[in-house]
Amino acid sequence: MSGFVLYEQHERVVTLTLNNPEERNAIGTQQACDDIVGALHRADADPSVSVVILTGAGSAFCAGGNIKRMLDGSGIGRQENPAATRAHYKRAIQSIPRALWEIEVPTIAAVNGPAIGAGCDLAGACDLRIASSSARFAASFIKLGLVPGDGGAWLLPRLIGVAKAAELAFTGDTIDAQQALQYGLVSQVVEPEQLLEAARALATRIAANPPQALRLTKRLLRESQHLRLPEMLELSASFQALMHASEDHVEAIGAALEKRAPSYRGR
Repeated sequence: MSGFVLYEQHERVVTLTLNNPEERNAIGTQQACDDIVGALHRADADPSVSVVILTGAGSAFCAGGNIKRMLDGSGIGRQENPAATRAHYKRAIQSIPRALWEIEVPTIAAVNGPAIGAGCDLAGACDLRIASSSARFAASFIKLGLVPGDGGAWLLPRLIGVAKAAELAFTGDTIDAQQALQYGLVSQVVEPEQLLEAARALATRIAANPPQALRLTKRLLRESQHLRLPEMLELSASFQALMHASEDHVEAIGAALEKRAPSYRGR
């Protein structure tokens, strides 16, 4: 995948790298949004992929929106009228959290540096987050006279609780990696040179499991955020019926009984 996103696959793990370090990987154009969404769809449609790692080139994970383009009207921001601006947000930057919500394979944000504004929300839309000790996080829309326009007001309270999310959103303050760990925004903090190694190690542990069961487990976790328990149990039973009929379930049981490593085929 050319353009804003580099696409690299090793075994069952795909690494997507935001690749505009000169602008700190800011998401400033419709094309950048399309590149991210296209890469996510490509990985999701490939049955040989079990996990996606998202990271940034250079010193930043993602600096959020491109404020210069906001000012001159060439990027994601004010259009000719409010209705056009609303439509542009839905078509551009909001397509990314939608894609990350809908993708079936687990996603890991390897946050290598500042994740600011939309960059913080981009990391938050992933299933898991590992941070470099040099990472920084800020829900800083308020500092630009804006509101979280790409799902952050939905994501952040679910990740760190309503009070902490309100504090970050109302102040626009920046927190470091250790604070992010204390808040529960990230699950690990490692040294910069160990970040991708740690993300790949976690991805490898996840990818070792049956591919179909992995995708449906993620879907259950997603759906659990809005379904009532009776509806959740019904969906779980349906998914479980599919898994009981799979070859990988039979292989998993056989491997456990024979005390050997399983060999899954995604069927």
